[in-house]
Amino acid sequence: MSFIEEQDRGFMQQALDEAEAAARLGEVPVGAIIVHAGQVIGHGYNLREASNDPTTHAEMVAIRQAAAALDSWRLLDCTLYVTLEPCVMCMGAIILARIPRLVFACRDPRAGAVGSIYDFSRDERFNHRVDVTEGVLASECSALLSAFFQSLRARNKAQK
Repeated sequence: MSFIEEQDRGFMQQALDEAEAAARLGEVPVGAIIVHAGQVIGHGYNLREASNDPTTHAEMVAIRQAAAALDSWRLLDCTLYVTLEPCVMCMGAIILARIPRLVFACRDPRAGAVGSIYDFSRDERFNHRVDVTEGVLASECSALLSAFFQSLRARNKAQK
């Protein structure tokens, strides 16, 4: 395993830890971190239920923190690690923040905007391209999401 692959696994594990925190709160378990110069400068997990704010996806929370840490909306030389393929809103924010590299674990076949439904990372109509690495800790992240939704379905069925 190369240094980059090992580093990606370590940072994705931190994003997975964020996702587990979301699950403990009853949020969809998605976690994200942003790394600049080898240091985590932003982290977050889904908070839509707790905040009643549809924009508080893990990526958006991490992007806001990273921008504050760098005192800039341009997140150049950063890598975003996220446990689930970003949606249209989050990919838009990634592009607008000029994040050059995205690493995600598993695909989102219902809302993914990095190849599942759309592919904003390669769309030449945008003025910024994002280098994408996919599949880092995919089975672990997928298992967490599957267990969460299975539990949610069971709870909803029991309440009927």
